[in-house]
Amino acid sequence: MNKISFKIGLLFFLAIFLLETISMFFLHNNIIHSRVHEELSALQTRGNNHREVLEASFHDETIRHIAMMEAQTDTQVILTKPDGSIYMSSNKVTDEMKQILRDTPKKIPHEGLILEDNWKNATYIASISPVVIDQQINGYVYMFQNTQKIKNLISGLNQHFLLAGLLSLLFMIIIIVFLTKVVTLPLIKMSEATKRISKGDLSVSLPKLGKDEIGDLGESIKVLASDLEILKNERNEFLASISHELRTPLTYIKGYADIARRKETNEQERKQYLDIIHEESLKLSNLVKELFNLAKMDENSFSIEKEEVHLRPYFQGIIEKVSPALKEQHMDLFLDCPNDLYLSIDPIRFEQVILNLLDNARKYSEPHSLIRVDAKQISGKIHIRVQDEGKGIPEEDLPRIFERFYRVDKSRTRALGGSGLGLAIVKQLVEAHGGTVEVKSSTNKGTTFEIVL
Repeated sequence: MNKISFKIGLLFFLAIFLLETISMFFLHNNIIHSRVHEELSALQTRGNNHREVLEASFHDETIRHIAMMEAQTDTQVILTKPDGSIYMSSNKVTDEMKQILRDTPKKIPHEGLILEDNWKNATYIASISPVVIDQQINGYVYMFQNTQKIKNLISGLNQHFLLAGLLSLLFMIIIIVFLTKVVTLPLIKMSEATKRISKGDLSVSLPKLGKDEIGDLGESIKVLASDLEILKNERNEFLASISHELRTPLTYIKGYADIARRKETNEQERKQYLDIIHEESLKLSNLVKELFNLAKMDENSFSIEKEEVHLRPYFQGIIEKVSPALKEQHMDLFLDCPNDLYLSIDPIRFEQVILNLLDNARKYSEPHSLIRVDAKQISGKIHIRVQDEGKGIPEEDLPRIFERFYRVDKSRTRALGGSGLGLAIVKQLVEAHGGTVEVKSSTNKGTTFEIVL
């Protein structure tokens, strides 16, 4: 997780550093350009002011006054005649100044012109303003300023930018470290939780992580741990149940087989024991078959082959199969199904659903009671009810009756038989048909299973 923290922090740092560098670069260039432009404009404006004074009063006294004014400043003024010879200078004229005077263009606009703006490499920046009297040029006012002033200004500005950049970088690193910890701390906790889950410790407890995507992920991990805990308990119960279900018939088979093999056992007893062995073998075979069917349902490796079925004769055929067992216990079965009702189902697999429900009703009902099978259409859906008048199911057991091997009768008596898989198969087959199955029950009043397709 430290790698994630490092990667997130590095990405934040690179993104913000790149943004800040570009911003500082453009801001720095714009400020420098603005300051240099201000210096050049100020120099040219100063020259134009001297030009206006001279145009108003072109006398030696005025010229000396301008020279004395500029001698006390960081700029220098030079007044030349129209032929280029120097008429007045406020300070000594250097070779660099003479070179600028020689390179002066022939046509100079009245508002003046910047002659030199290369503050990085030149010694001076310079401007020129023509003195025009009676529409004739009487001379040129040159203004010079040493570029060292601008360089000092830019140097100070660079130092300020460097200090601001270092402080920004420091604050940026602190903020990134803080944000990285805020972002990655929940991830670290979730990583630790998943490691505990992988080691079998499902008692995961995560703090409130907010309502964002990280919070949703944390909730998903807690739900996963809870589901795995339930799955683990169900697996343990399943293994315990299947061990019991397999052990019971195998114990009978082994025990009665040992007795039947004894020499002192007579033929009548041997036949009785072999019948018990045969009965238990059939139960074991049915249990394995049901487990195999459930395994195929879990893997979705079995197919539902639907066809249009006329429900009334279909139910009558099923009832004929269970009638002998019902008559043996003096039970009546009543069918209420309209003759014009049709349903698209897999007749073989859906028959297993109805047979399981009828078998449950028979096992848990008293003699001389009534079992009803009702089918009708409501709002475009087929509702099928199997209702008995048996002992019913306690309310606390209702949510779990569709679980594998779950039995309301915890004694698991051989008289009732069954594997505890019948209702689990019913639920999965009904859902495979795209339907739902629900149960309502009252103790000592009966149970109703309702299938909606």
